[in-house]
Amino acid sequence: MAEALQERGLGTLLLDLLSSDEAELDERTGSLRFNIPLLTNRLLAATDWLVKTPEGGSRPLGYFGASTGGAVAMIAAADRPGSVRAIVLRGARSDLGDSRASRIQCPTLLLAGGDDPFIEGVNRRTMELLRCEKRLMIVPGATHLFEEPGALEEVAHQTVDWFDRWLSQTD
Repeated sequence: MAEALQERGLGTLLLDLLSSDEAELDERTGSLRFNIPLLTNRLLAATDWLVKTPEGGSRPLGYFGASTGGAVAMIAAADRPGSVRAIVLRGARSDLGDSRASRIQCPTLLLAGGDDPFIEGVNRRTMELLRCEKRLMIVPGATHLFEEPGALEEVAHQTVDWFDRWLSQTD
């Protein structure tokens, strides 16, 4: 994904919201992957840092979140409306961020696999709650991880187009 964004001239910052020790613990126990407040606080801290840097402060910011990271991106975007200009959520557990969905102000693209009925269903409910520019795209034949041939390429294409559209606009 980062490569596709960079090819379009968009900067990227890849964040692991869990430390390596935490990720190892989570692999064994599953105890941290749904700790949305912890993960959101870390994304917000990174956002606050980035907007204070010369590289990030003058550029529009977008979030890309997958699975539970989608909920984290939703909540963080709602909490930083002046900083975040667009979000893309891939296979997102958007239901875990629905409490803030109506507060999201930036354009939001949800990408769900056509063979992932749970995520498609929660994304459709989230669409009803969003009050911003929004779009739900179903990738035919894709499952939750978008591992099927061509699925991630379609996600990359849609993501780059969305960010290019909304992050290249001037106020």
